[in-house]
Amino acid sequence: MELLHKKIEQEGKVLSDTVLKVDSFLNHQVDPQLMKAIGEEFAARFRHEGITKVLTIESSGIAPGVMAAMELGTPLIFARKKKSLTLSEGLLTAEVYSFTKQETNTISVSTQYIKEGDRVLLIDDFLANGQAALGLIELVKQAGAHVAGIGIVIEKSFQEGGKLVRDTGYRVESLAEIESLNDRQVTFKKGAEVS
Repeated sequence: MELLHKKIEQEGKVLSDTVLKVDSFLNHQVDPQLMKAIGEEFAARFRHEGITKVLTIESSGIAPGVMAAMELGTPLIFARKKKSLTLSEGLLTAEVYSFTKQETNTISVSTQYIKEGDRVLLIDDFLANGQAALGLIELVKQAGAHVAGIGIVIEKSFQEGGKLVRDTGYRVESLAEIESLNDRQVTFKKGAEVS
């Protein structure tokens, strides 16, 4: 996705060899036009998978997830990281470790919203160590639903998450694959699709 690649090059800030800050358009401030294009791209890539629900984790996956859901004509569900007084019974839960925040969260979704037979598209902002995607896969499995695919906005392909998640056998589509953040430079993976 050329638009996303340009945005990363222009506004992304490389903080270390493993950390890319994209809070000017994805993780804090959201660029709605870019999110619309991202939603359209995910919908185009997964349109023939019979998606019935889109699932993400709060909060940075919500913007691209809602745009993909809108394009696919399905509801968006976001897994909560924090306990809620209104969400206490009938929960699907999984443990997810965040390397960025150095903490483990129990993510949860009500059993009302993912049912056996659902075909679920998982959307997330980053794929680095794979823990968020694996946690979402676990929620879908608990519901007896089917993971129809995994859409990632930015994949850090130099970390092990991509391999871990692909080894589950599910189709993973990343819109921007970063090969390296060495020397405070973003290097995109060669041969990665730019559309």
